[in-house]
Amino acid sequence: MNVESIQALLQRFSLFKDLTNAEIEPILDLAKNRLYRQGTHIFMQDDPLTNVYFIHQGQIKIYRTDMQGKEQIVNVLGEGEMFPHMGFFRKGTYPAHAEVLEDAILIYIPIHLFEEFLKTNPEICVKIFRILGDKIVDLQNRLEEKMLHNTYEQIILLLIRLVKSHGKKFDDDHYIFTTQFTNRDLANMIGSSRETVSRTLTSLKKSKLISSDPTGNIILNIDKLKDELF
Repeated sequence: MNVESIQALLQRFSLFKDLTNAEIEPILDLAKNRLYRQGTHIFMQDDPLTNVYFIHQGQIKIYRTDMQGKEQIVNVLGEGEMFPHMGFFRKGTYPAHAEVLEDAILIYIPIHLFEEFLKTNPEICVKIFRILGDKIVDLQNRLEEKMLHNTYEQIILLLIRLVKSHGKKFDDDHYIFTTQFTNRDLANMIGSSRETVSRTLTSLKKSKLISSDPTGNIILNIDKLKDELF
């Protein structure tokens, strides 16, 4: 990728979108890019934290494993997203695994170089901290979902959240997923069981809150799903 393409990509991300051409130019000098093949891992949980990644194309699964080897999906990320979200401002190791679900082109920035850049550019540092504040609010909202809602409601909230990043408008009242998630994937995202997710989706279909297209993609009536939460 040439410099112009990298700049266009980075400025699509909330982290850099408010930076002027002059402000982002030295960041472009730090950025590198690479093609990652499906099935490979970009990093493993507890590997030394060295880079922050930005997705130009492809899909990345972020997941954790416990002492028994059980997998919990944290997120499935696509074009226009970054990971790990707080990587630029923490020390230590990666908090999860990152696996390539489909061939991906990633831009990555070494953390130690980015930190040195921010030390000499405090105005840019302030802009970036404001954006990261929004990310923290999103994570707080997810924690509240876990604490304040039962499993049925958590699954509805998960579907609504996922369709924002992995869906599109289907008709006047419905949205459709553009990414297929298995019941196991959905269960791992909220720490539930595949059987519970399966029963809940069946119940939602009987209530005509969701349906499926011929290829199995979930179609959602967002307004009716939201009504289920109140």
